[in-house]
Amino acid sequence: MHVLIVEDEASLANELVHFLSKEHYKCDWASDGREASEKIAVNLYDFILLDLGLPDYDGLDLLAETRALEHDPAVIVLTARGSLEDRIKGLGLGADDYLPKPFSLLELQARMQAVLRRKFKLKSSTVSFNGYDLDTNTRRVQYEGNEIMLTKKEFDLLHYLVLHKNRILTRLQLTEHIWGNVLEDDYDSNYIDVHIKNLRKKLSAYGPTDWIETVRGVGYRLTA
Repeated sequence: MHVLIVEDEASLANELVHFLSKEHYKCDWASDGREASEKIAVNLYDFILLDLGLPDYDGLDLLAETRALEHDPAVIVLTARGSLEDRIKGLGLGADDYLPKPFSLLELQARMQAVLRRKFKLKSSTVSFNGYDLDTNTRRVQYEGNEIMLTKKEFDLLHYLVLHKNRILTRLQLTEHIWGNVLEDDYDSNYIDVHIKNLRKKLSAYGPTDWIETVRGVGYRLTA
């Protein structure tokens, strides 16, 4: 998952980046509203962790700006502004959850997982599809009880395809999800093709993989 942390307090932002990176999230950080607005406009984030008390922006305005965009990241508001009025306004503008400061990092992680389950209508951390079982907590994939060993990026790629099953995902979308901000990195769309090839090879040793569909000239789609 690709996460944008919008937080002007550097020590807290660094703590969040360190914790979430260990939990296999790809993290970007924006220290003010202007920087956050620019990043949100050009990157396809899965999650935005948004502080309302920014030095140059009202976080609620940034939330409204985010919801006006085509892509739809999950947003959790993290703020010391814990008044009922702020919470109601934030949720009304489209925030998926609201966590007042100070907060536990483990609680944040649990809330992020809960938001994902609601967003993608999942009943548990295990997602079943076409005979395969993917456990997002243990990061294990099985087919009829046989465990399939995947690399971190192969798992992340499969997880993202599963969450967006029946939807065409471009190579750019998949690359941003796994590698982060491609405008700052050495972007090569062939990365995705190589990983898809390796993923198909590993999965095909246990079961069918024709549900990973190549959409010529565009990207890939997982068909349920």
